[in-house]
Amino acid sequence: MRVFPWGFWLLCVASAPARGDSGSKARSCAEVRQLYGAKGFSLSGVPQAEISGEHLRICPQGYTCCTSEMEENFANKSRSEFEAMVKEAGRSVQATLTAQHRSFDSYFQDLLNKSEKALYDAFPSLYGELYTQNAKVFKDLYSELRRYYRSSNINLEEALNEFWTRLLERLFKQLNPQYHITDEYLDCMVKHAEQHRPFGEVPRELKVKATRAFIAARSYAQGFLVGSDVVRKVSQVSLSHECTRAIMKLMYCPHCRGMASVKPCNNYCLNVVKGCLANQADLSTEWKYLMDSLMGVADRIDGPYNVDTVIGTIHMRIAEAISNLQENKDSITSKVFQGCGNPKISTKGSSSEDKKRRGKVTLEAKSSAQALEMLVLDAKGNLTALKTYWITLPSSLCSKKVMASSALDDKCWNGMTKGSYLPEVMGDGLANQINNPEVEVDITKPDMTIRQQIMQLKIMTNRLGNANIGNDVDFQDTSDDMSGSGSGDSCPDDVCGKRLSKSPSTRQPETHAIPKQSGHGVNGASSRSLPSASLLLLLLLSLAAQHLWR
Repeated sequence: MRVFPWGFWLLCVASAPARGDSGSKARSCAEVRQLYGAKGFSLSGVPQAEISGEHLRICPQGYTCCTSEMEENFANKSRSEFEAMVKEAGRSVQATLTAQHRSFDSYFQDLLNKSEKALYDAFPSLYGELYTQNAKVFKDLYSELRRYYRSSNINLEEALNEFWTRLLERLFKQLNPQYHITDEYLDCMVKHAEQHRPFGEVPRELKVKATRAFIAARSYAQGFLVGSDVVRKVSQVSLSHECTRAIMKLMYCPHCRGMASVKPCNNYCLNVVKGCLANQADLSTEWKYLMDSLMGVADRIDGPYNVDTVIGTIHMRIAEAISNLQENKDSITSKVFQGCGNPKISTKGSSSEDKKRRGKVTLEAKSSAQALEMLVLDAKGNLTALKTYWITLPSSLCSKKVMASSALDDKCWNGMTKGSYLPEVMGDGLANQINNPEVEVDITKPDMTIRQQIMQLKIMTNRLGNANIGNDVDFQDTSDDMSGSGSGDSCPDDVCGKRLSKSPSTRQPETHAIPKQSGHGVNGASSRSLPSASLLLLLLLSLAAQHLWR
């Protein structure tokens, strides 16, 4: 009887497929079947026990419980689930920013409404016809202030100047009813009256303080909306094909391998998610600037610009201005007559109501400074917490959603089997993914949607910076600033420049078979292929001749 050498048996044992911790009996696929059914897929064709995994394209090709169809379905499922995780995290940030905007907007609108209501309540009894006949002038002022706050493209200083001019024209006529004052005379009166300050220092002081307060308030409110809109748009960015494969391998391949209870290694998860969200992480720098700028303007609103006092007392400053005009009526009228001449006498008599209603005006304003202080403190706390959102998103998703193991676990899913994960964790952002071991990332092709949102953050931060020093800016809807559909004008210079400069150097020479062509260029292509065909024919004839001679 012939005996096989021991080396042969050792070779057979070594070449046998490994089954992890199982023996000769194939492991059951009950857990995978249960999971697969729970995800909404049909159990038809799902193995009852492990099968050979040569057909797998994403997961390791050992013994498996997944067919090709299951692997594809799990990949699609992992893609939709991961995108849902990112959107859910984004919605939490959106909710925070939207709530801050709503709180401040409600406070500010209420402040303005109370000032307007106080004016409507007090002025009829204080000024009689001086108010009732000019009510539209006051109403228009508050309408313009609201339009400005809501980001309408109006000049606030011009709006305030227009209010004082219209008010002066009307009050001057009413305070001098014995004269027939024409529109031409009013134009002259306005020019001369400006140097005499008929309303005292109120117009100048209110313009300076109100302009700063409104600029800061509307930039502050708009900053929250821009931040929320950026998160919304970035959260909708689809995953790449390479990322989908990596997420599938992270989330569902351990189930296919019969390791449903084994959690993914933490560092392995971080590399996958950092690779998938590399473009998103590039938002971090400008995002931090936006958060810091919002906090800077918040300090101005509750500090030097004193929004509560300035906005809440607009009606009181107007009353003070009217009182100044009434008290100095005679001297102002005399100076106007000197500069513009004496107007014609009117048949109307002097108004007794005007005399009856003269006197020092005293109005009160209810302070809401404490409410503003609480709003600002709450906002600054939330903004501080959100500053690192984009760079902490991977670790947040891995710990709370993917449920990765602890960093010290050496019996976790590492993408191939249960064990430790050795590769180092990549840095944040697109450029740091060049050597990512889990996701193939083309660092020369940044996502243009995200680059556009980076520009939106820069624009808003610049506006807040101007607001912080009291400078007004043209304010339009930032969501439309760069909403083009891929035109050259919507591509940031730094991105387009890099993309164009890298293309020639990174693209490798390509060789192609001569394509079938029609029309122009066919003759040239076919004539270039004739020499190769002739040589081939001569070679065949030569071989045939040699065979015949033999």
